[in-house]
Amino acid sequence: MATTVALLRRQPTAFKPVDVRTALREFAFNTRRREEVPPEVAAILKWVERNTHSMAVWEDPVKVEALLRAVDTRLDGKRAAAWSVKRTRRILNVAMEYAVKHQILLANPLPKARGTTPSTSKALDRRALINPHQMARILDRIRRRPRGGRRLHAYFATVYYTGPRPEEAAAMYVEDFLLPAEDAEDQWCEVVIHTATPEVGRNWTNDGEIHEVRGLKGRATDDTRVVPGPPALTKVIREHVRKENLKPGDRMFQGENGGIIAGSVVRRAWLTARKAELAEREGESSMGRRIYDIRHTRLTKWLNDGIPPVQAAYWAGNSVAVLLTFYANCIEGQLPELKRRMEAQGDLPELPEGD
Repeated sequence: MATTVALLRRQPTAFKPVDVRTALREFAFNTRRREEVPPEVAAILKWVERNTHSMAVWEDPVKVEALLRAVDTRLDGKRAAAWSVKRTRRILNVAMEYAVKHQILLANPLPKARGTTPSTSKALDRRALINPHQMARILDRIRRRPRGGRRLHAYFATVYYTGPRPEEAAAMYVEDFLLPAEDAEDQWCEVVIHTATPEVGRNWTNDGEIHEVRGLKGRATDDTRVVPGPPALTKVIREHVRKENLKPGDRMFQGENGGIIAGSVVRRAWLTARKAELAEREGESSMGRRIYDIRHTRLTKWLNDGIPPVQAAYWAGNSVAVLLTFYANCIEGQLPELKRRMEAQGDLPELPEGD
């Protein structure tokens, strides 16, 4: 959409720019809705068609450079965030490679030289992490929420103790939690993670549902991983199953009507509890601002607790390289032990003292 707008021969005068963008995003580039275009939107798309360049425009380096400046700029005229620029360039590159593959273009016109995209840090900002005391208060606040608090508490506890992506936690069923017998000595449970249900939106799924069922990120379709859950989680899940009268085959974390738990509900519950429990200065910081930060907190804790990176990467569903690169700035508490190890190894042999 942004690319098409940037390449128009002239700017619209009969239509508002926001209406042009909406028509392109919601109808022109949405195959499910092309047949239901209302007359006023059809008029906009006809105008866009008349004022759009052919693909030959990509052979003009000056036009390509102007296009990249345009799509890298926000609507308020400010430069977009570095990660947003890189994402846009990556998507454009895929489109250009497709055009080359189908002989629409002779070569990919996007610049390949270093420095054409802004640098971004791959390491997590440790200020986003939540300490255990704050997390305990927030979880307790969610549990005491009048509407659906206990269900949401079980969801957030699972994300905190086992570190799944939020869309993976939303996809879990009762049988995915392997709970020990109540009289067992070892009260650790196991959580089988095998599916994700990210929110895509009704307009962008094949079946018109809000969520789309997918396999695990970056893994084979039928891949799974098993993550241990501590006794605290076992207790929470056991109580949740009993209170909600859940049976095998039921979703573990349900919405009010029994379907997939809504992301909007989850986000609202988290942000409300976070605001209530954090001090004003903490609330204005990046600490726990996103639900994904709960996962970041768990993965960081695994590494700081001395869990081998290979094991932590498996539990997280990441590669070891990604895990260590992303969480490198958050590993702490091990320096005294490392100093002792280095000191024990010695450096130079002791030399005799001089006169």
